Amino acid sequence: MIHSKTIWDHVGTWLIRQKWTLLIFTGVVSIALIEPASRLKLDESIESLYDARDPSLVAYLKSKAAFGGDEFVLVAYESENAKSPDELRNIRDFSEKLSKIPGVRASSTQDLWQTLRNPRATGIVRVALRLAATENALIKLARHVLIGEDNKTVCIVLRLEEESEAGVPRKVTFGQIRKLAEEHSPRAYVAGEPIQIYDMFRYVSQDSWLLGIASSVLLMFVILIFFRNIRWVILPIIIIQLTLLWTCGLLELSRLKLSMVSSMLTSLITVITIATTMVITVLYREYREKAPREEAFRKTFVWLAAPMFWVSLTTAIGFASLLTSGATPVRSFSIMMALGSMLIPLLCVLILPGGILIGNIQSDPRAPFGNIFMERQMSRLTDWAEHSPWQVISVTVLLTILGFVGLSRLTVETDFSKNFRKSSSIVQAIEFFETHLGGAGSWDVAFDVPHELQDVSLENVRNLAAELRELKLPDGTGLTKVIALTDGLELVPRIPIGEDERRGRFFPGLPRFREAMLNERQEMLAELQPEMEPSLYNPKLGRMRIVLRALEQKPAEVKLELIRQVEETARKYFPEAQASGLYVLLANLISSLLGDQINSISFSTVGIALCMILALRSIKLGFVSLVPNLLPLLFVIGGMGWAGVPINIGTAMIASVSLGLTIDNTILYLEDYQRSRKEGLDHFAAVKAANGSSGLALLIANIALMIGFSVLALSNFLPMVYFGVLVSLAMLGGLIGNMVLLPVLIKWIRFDPPRQHSTPATASASLSAEVGT
Repeated sequence: MIHSKTIWDHVGTWLIRQKWTLLIFTGVVSIALIEPASRLKLDESIESLYDARDPSLVAYLKSKAAFGGDEFVLVAYESENAKSPDELRNIRDFSEKLSKIPGVRASSTQDLWQTLRNPRATGIVRVALRLAATENALIKLARHVLIGEDNKTVCIVLRLEEESEAGVPRKVTFGQIRKLAEEHSPRAYVAGEPIQIYDMFRYVSQDSWLLGIASSVLLMFVILIFFRNIRWVILPIIIIQLTLLWTCGLLELSRLKLSMVSSMLTSLITVITIATTMVITVLYREYREKAPREEAFRKTFVWLAAPMFWVSLTTAIGFASLLTSGATPVRSFSIMMALGSMLIPLLCVLILPGGILIGNIQSDPRAPFGNIFMERQMSRLTDWAEHSPWQVISVTVLLTILGFVGLSRLTVETDFSKNFRKSSSIVQAIEFFETHLGGAGSWDVAFDVPHELQDVSLENVRNLAAELRELKLPDGTGLTKVIALTDGLELVPRIPIGEDERRGRFFPGLPRFREAMLNERQEMLAELQPEMEPSLYNPKLGRMRIVLRALEQKPAEVKLELIRQVEETARKYFPEAQASGLYVLLANLISSLLGDQINSISFSTVGIALCMILALRSIKLGFVSLVPNLLPLLFVIGGMGWAGVPINIGTAMIASVSLGLTIDNTILYLEDYQRSRKEGLDHFAAVKAANGSSGLALLIANIALMIGFSVLALSNFLPMVYFGVLVSLAMLGGLIGNMVLLPVLIKWIRFDPPRQHSTPATASASLSAEVGT
């Protein structure tokens, strides 16, 4: 039987001999993937955020099919007196300019001038519009939609054409709307569901480019400082770009799409690649001091082959655990990052033999910048941990207790505006609508009704609308606007709508007379408010809804309770009633993220524990190795509870991702520790040796990781800011845990080094020991 050491040695030698072949193969595959990678696009539809079977999405799509999707853009500003003749003319002029923008359905534009003056009205409707009672009724109907409670705030509602019919992309339409709003005096604010979704994806696209460039430049600068050699700057850049190319190309060939969270792809691949190449660089330079280039590369490969395999696998498991999430963007992000993390070591194997060995550029023989200082500090830390184990354990227990208490204080963030910086235009617009027009949280409750309006129980619709207006939660939160079809029908002269059987017996013609009058009301309503009936009642599908508006800037539990009570109230009249809309979608999406934390961390913990047991060949050591990696996550997530940082779509991913990254340190550290113990060193000496070799490489790599993740703080999408900062803290905690807590735990479990076996990792350790001597 061939010894494992010889196998890995032969593989390393083969890589050196085939360095040109490997580079050519990499180039051919990369060229083949350029075209599919260029076709991979960010899916910017609202549907991309949810699972196709999600009940909230199904309800939203059903409402969209029945009532046209409600793709409205709201443009509002504050005037002196919204009802004055001069201001009504100003509203008319501004509305006409907005209606001419490509992508806006001009015939569906709603504004206060059209509502009160209605130039298309004829006959009795024109006469009715001159009556004060009619104007008051129209103002009441338009309140919190076209006019604020202060009679100064006015809003123009623009209905969008389907993008396929508009002839221009949404970017052009929204850009021109915002330009007119900025030029208007006084300043106008632009809001609405489509504009919010567009802004969200716009920031994501900008972040993808900005964060990739920023993290690359910053980390290249770090590499140059540490290693003072241009080769170690160029090689990571090549691997990063090819990893992104291969990842995007394979995603497109698999018919997958980039999601909202995909803005992190470039920066995360950059960070992980640089951390990986830094470990390789540190060890290669150590071997290079004592051996020729090819021999140094071979020895580096033999030492790192098995550990790097387990490192890439645990990182992939950490990302793959996010597949348990109920949020589609998180799941798609999980797939692309798991794929990318497995491609990084593959491309290192394909590129580094040629990248390191081809050419005559020599590595700087000097140790990495700050090497002596870092080694001295790590040695002091090791001495302190060895002589103060009870202090280490006491601090750990105290932080653990605080972490568990912090978990009970965690909340979930569903306020859409909290995903963006306060200075952004979208947040300013939402706050304006919250203050002056009853909020921008538009949604509805829909239900099945007969296909003929005269067969619909309009009394039930009227009573339901009245009950919804009175609905209040214990904190006083309620609906700021309720619009039902009965509100429009009551704009015209009142007549009995419900059928009275007793009167029907004495007046046989009354039912026919009632039907005719209802038709007249519909005709008059079509003149007064052309968009009202089609947007609330679809006779073909037998579907009716009541449109609702609520404050957006409310805590998660308040929103979800309001949605629940609206549905509960509606089902008293219409048993199949269901709430839908973007307000409902976002509330239900983010409310599941706390459960996602638990599911993903459980999955990643089990998967990574199995990997650690196999990698370290010890059940006892495998489980102990998890402790210094899980506790920092507990501290960070518990700290979120103490600091009042809510769970959002970014922070929901930190646990599994951080565990997958911090455990990499443990693998390399314990491999080095085991090697030293096999050489006959006692526990303390083995810890010192591990800190002085792999520990230094890990310290430099983690500095790069933390700097790279901190670049996410530049993001305009705040969940990514939280993700970057909190993962950096978790990485720092994991590094300290591996350097301080892990040695104490290993000593207490009385770990005995296993005998030599014919395994890749053992062979690597043996060869490393030979090189070291």
